[in-house]
Amino acid sequence: MPSEKKISSANDCISFMQAGCELKKVRPNSRIYNRFFTLDTDLQALRWEPSKKDLEKAKLDISAIKEIRLGKNTETFRNNGLADQICEDCAFSILHGENYESLDLVANSADVANIWVSGLRYLVSRSKQPLDFMEGNQNTPRFMWLKTVFEAADVDGNGIMLEDTSVELIKQLNPTLKEAKIRLKFKEIQKSKEKLTTRVTEEEFCEAFCELCTRPEVYFLLVQISKNKEYLDANDLMLFLEAEQGVTHITEDMCLDIIRRYELSEEGRQKGFLAIDGFTQYLLSSECDIFDPEQKKVAQDMTQPLSHYYINASHNTYLIEDQFRGPADINGYVRALKMGCRSIELDVSDGSDNEPILCNRNNMTTHVSFRSVIEVINKFAFVASEYPLILCLGNHCSLLQQKVMVQQMKKVFGNKLYTEAPLPSESYLPSPEKLKRMIIVKGKKLPSDPDVLEGEVTDEDEEAEMSRRMSVDYNGEQKQIRLCRELSDLVSICKSVQYRDFELSMKSQNYWEICSFSETEASRIANEYPEDFVNYNKKFLSRIYPSAMRIDSSNLNPQDFWNCGCQIVAMNFQTPGPMMDLHTGWFLQNGGCGYVLRPSIMRDEVSYFSANTKGIVPGVSPLALHIKIISGQNFPKPKGACAKGDVIDPYVCIEIHGIPADCSEQRTKTVQQNSDNPIFDETFEFQVNLPELAMIRFVALDDDYIGDEFIGQYTIPFECLQPGYRHVPLRSFVGDIMEHVTLFVHIAITNRSGGGKAQKRSLSVRMGKKVREYTMLRNIGLKTIDDIFKIAVHPLREAIDMRENMQNAIVSIKELCGLPPIASLKQCLLTLSSRLITSDNTPSVSLVMKDSFPYLEPLSAIPDVQKKMLAAYDLMIQESRFLIEMADTVQEKIVQCQKAGMEFHEELHNLGAKEGLKGRKLNKATESFAWNITVLKGQGDLLKNAKNEALENMKQIQLACLSCGLSKAPSSSAEAKSKRSLEAIEEKESSEENGKL
Repeated sequence: MPSEKKISSANDCISFMQAGCELKKVRPNSRIYNRFFTLDTDLQALRWEPSKKDLEKAKLDISAIKEIRLGKNTETFRNNGLADQICEDCAFSILHGENYESLDLVANSADVANIWVSGLRYLVSRSKQPLDFMEGNQNTPRFMWLKTVFEAADVDGNGIMLEDTSVELIKQLNPTLKEAKIRLKFKEIQKSKEKLTTRVTEEEFCEAFCELCTRPEVYFLLVQISKNKEYLDANDLMLFLEAEQGVTHITEDMCLDIIRRYELSEEGRQKGFLAIDGFTQYLLSSECDIFDPEQKKVAQDMTQPLSHYYINASHNTYLIEDQFRGPADINGYVRALKMGCRSIELDVSDGSDNEPILCNRNNMTTHVSFRSVIEVINKFAFVASEYPLILCLGNHCSLLQQKVMVQQMKKVFGNKLYTEAPLPSESYLPSPEKLKRMIIVKGKKLPSDPDVLEGEVTDEDEEAEMSRRMSVDYNGEQKQIRLCRELSDLVSICKSVQYRDFELSMKSQNYWEICSFSETEASRIANEYPEDFVNYNKKFLSRIYPSAMRIDSSNLNPQDFWNCGCQIVAMNFQTPGPMMDLHTGWFLQNGGCGYVLRPSIMRDEVSYFSANTKGIVPGVSPLALHIKIISGQNFPKPKGACAKGDVIDPYVCIEIHGIPADCSEQRTKTVQQNSDNPIFDETFEFQVNLPELAMIRFVALDDDYIGDEFIGQYTIPFECLQPGYRHVPLRSFVGDIMEHVTLFVHIAITNRSGGGKAQKRSLSVRMGKKVREYTMLRNIGLKTIDDIFKIAVHPLREAIDMRENMQNAIVSIKELCGLPPIASLKQCLLTLSSRLITSDNTPSVSLVMKDSFPYLEPLSAIPDVQKKMLAAYDLMIQESRFLIEMADTVQEKIVQCQKAGMEFHEELHNLGAKEGLKGRKLNKATESFAWNITVLKGQGDLLKNAKNEALENMKQIQLACLSCGLSKAPSSSAEAKSKRSLEAIEEKESSEENGKL
């Protein structure tokens, strides 16, 4: 079958529009009409039919068009009762006339909407100024480059070449293309021209390349950000990186360097422009990866106690198959350590010739010597990470072979073994920084009496223990084993003890003691005592191991236990799948060093957090995550698929993992029979209440499968997401990165008020009547303390009001500019400035700095549309200014209340006892106290962050106004004044930071 023609130029868009198509016309009265729209052959007007109007009135002159908006970004769409049923990516609006009236349309696909938007923007630009490269494709930089490539390969200089040579040449330029597809394209071109020869002309080569190698979604993006040219210059690229990709401190030289490295044509590199092929290469490069490069190195505070980190942990590390019959294999340790694992297991038994061995006790036929295992551990221990490695020792050896183990470990590990006795004067474990390149042994320990050379301790055999507990004659007694003093002395800060209950542990457990929980027991505790589990894990390490019932070595869901603060969740590295994907993805952050700092709400001594929370977390501002799945590239057929050709019907699932309130899943539509470049063009929004614990998993699946549907996946922590247009490198089922297999996505993160569905009311009504949520303080039941917290109620409301008012004002100006909430303020100012230009191309307003704040003042009488936009802009500046000037005072009140409350922390139980609180009531009072402290600390931090954001906004607005030409005729004094204003804003920021220090 002939392949569908792709859009690869402005001419393609215009040809499509001239042929016409059906679009839905949306009216403010909620009525929607189907109309057939066409572009006149002379490119002067847009027409539609049927219409009750005269034929000459059912048209819109291109010259009258002011702006074309993609998405539901006009009053008509926002107020339409059926707006929720209209796809965001299929909607677009044409604003025309002096009053910016809108013609609101909906296409039957996002692709069609993009064609109309790109084509119309191109025509509007052409009507205002002469454009380069308008006359067909022959003179475009891309065509000129392809011409030079063809001529270099045409050694005979005849202007034709063999089809085989052409196919090989295109494969060199784009290695991801399949040979059969290239040959089919040449056959289509030759058939359309009724040619009998298979030799390829220069024109045919260029046509085939453009058809095969142009990704329409990248072309539409290029046209959008290049102001309707078919290439990017350094200024276009700089604006794209700043406004869309979130890159800071970008310069023109940096953009020219990117162009030099990625542009394929010599002319482009010399003249400083990036055409479609170079831009595609750049978007596919590591520079546009979705993973934040800052997180590819150690980026977190590594000086906190060991119990404040999640630790990459392996279960039954010596296995490379299932735990029921799998053989012991030394490669299990190599794999785990190379993957950054920092807690590994050694199940040691007696071997022959006085040599301890590691083996699967369900399969004794294969084993490896203990010595060879520790030699491999010593070799690879600090290859992937220099932070401490924990050896979880399962000791099933006789006293004699225990002593052999000790000798071998001392000889192989030497001074890497950490055997320093813990100090009773300390309250917490040492930090990963202090324990760098140390090997810590976790195991049982004898009493400290040096005269006791051996003794009995409870067995560490977890599987056997579980089996005994499940047997009918289990009486609660644990099996005892003999332990020698030498092995006991190797255990220092990871002494294994039995968990009884939280009350006993909090009273009597030492900070250097660690409890292991079976998956079943940990799940029960997490459900029954979620707050206690979090509090317990602030001080003590806890290790979770999979249920013995998982004989196939399947994996538990680590997120369930990370939500409770459990540090060491042991995984079966040999078993791939969704759970292992979560584990691998989570530990990619912080340089893949195997240690991830837990959220502060789970570390602070006085804080409240429940793993089962189903709503907003106290003191944490929820974020809105906007993900647009644009397209896929080079999807392979599922590995296990059978009885089927190479054709697949892909779709994409987005999974959010985190606390229960954040867990969510959505999917795209299915694209029929397209594995090379399926276009999805669908946008999704998720509310994330605790971003520090959230992960996003992208999964590509085949909807028409037999046997296997899995195409690929990628899992990434929320904190590692980069905003903007990004490519997601998909991994195979076993976790390997698949070459050239990617998802193209757009990521934006806003606060909650900046996202969400549009309300079905006017803007002013929505802003005025929106019910504001205030995080309430809880009553403790102790008057002295309650009176202190009551003082904080008013400043807390002030803090929330200031933040919300500023955000609402920002959303208002974005909506009036016709931009979605995810747009940046720089994009907003660019749109605003284009509206504030008079007919003779001069600005109608001027930037005026008042007390270091960027105001816009009219230079003459302006129309009502501009007045409305200026009023919204002024409101944004006023709300930002009020927050900047008042934040310190309000925050100080909140901090003082927090400090006054904390003075009662140590005496809380005594005060409660005096007031007659005990048991459950006393626990409730303690919980409410922690809740209040968490709220105060969180809201104080949020206000401080909001002030920093407002200061940065003011700086960016001033820079944007200057670059958009919204300043008076530039004079040296004006420039000096604006420079002083910028310096004043920067000084304000730095002085406030110094004041805090």
